[in-house]
Amino acid sequence: MIEIRRSSERGHANHGGLDSYHTFSFGDYFDPNHVEFGPLQVINEDRVMPGTGFRELGHRDMEIISYVLEGELTHEDSTCTPRYFIRAGDVQRISAGRGVRHREFNKSKSRPLHFLQFWIKPNVLDVVPEYEERHFGPDEKRGRLRLIASPDGTDKSVRINQDARIYAGLFDGAEQISLEFEPGRRFYIHVARGAVTANGEALAAGDALKLTDATTLSLSDGTNAEVLVFDLPGDHR
Repeated sequence: MIEIRRSSERGHANHGGLDSYHTFSFGDYFDPNHVEFGPLQVINEDRVMPGTGFRELGHRDMEIISYVLEGELTHEDSTCTPRYFIRAGDVQRISAGRGVRHREFNKSKSRPLHFLQFWIKPNVLDVVPEYEERHFGPDEKRGRLRLIASPDGTDKSVRINQDARIYAGLFDGAEQISLEFEPGRRFYIHVARGAVTANGEALAAGDALKLTDATTLSLSDGTNAEVLVFDLPGDHR
């Protein structure tokens, strides 16, 4: 089954210096038809103006992955780790586990910040909080789907506590790919920017495609497209 979620159908909150779009129910936005997709519970697209950011927030038992598109995300948390600067192409994973408090903001005085954040419910609870960061350059994603998160850190991806995998790819012009998946799983395709055709469906920036009962994903006809693909367990674990 294929289900399309258009960008305009997402939840939206503009807090002045912070402009956010919510794929799933989040904060003051609630849609009973879009609460989660398997263990995938949050896809937020955030634009943060210079010198602004998020208030300090607390989390537990959640895998939080940040994917920077433009600018620089500054991160501080309660694990007493050094301040993080996450730039375009960087992926950061936080396993909140027993509990972590963190703050994210745009320290730049002139450059806006544009990033995506994903929350995935873990399949193991109460772990010691930890974080990890990797950089994936454009060459690694050009015309292919590069594994950026996995349960075992395969191919230098960040490791998450769930039977889920996240891929990122860049597609333009004649670049195309077909990927085979295991039967019984579900897939969520999110277009971060540009436009692309996924399994015959034309998608633009912010659009998404849900795939269930499918084992093949094809991407083609990209126009400066950056695409995220979530390979998720078919049952909710």
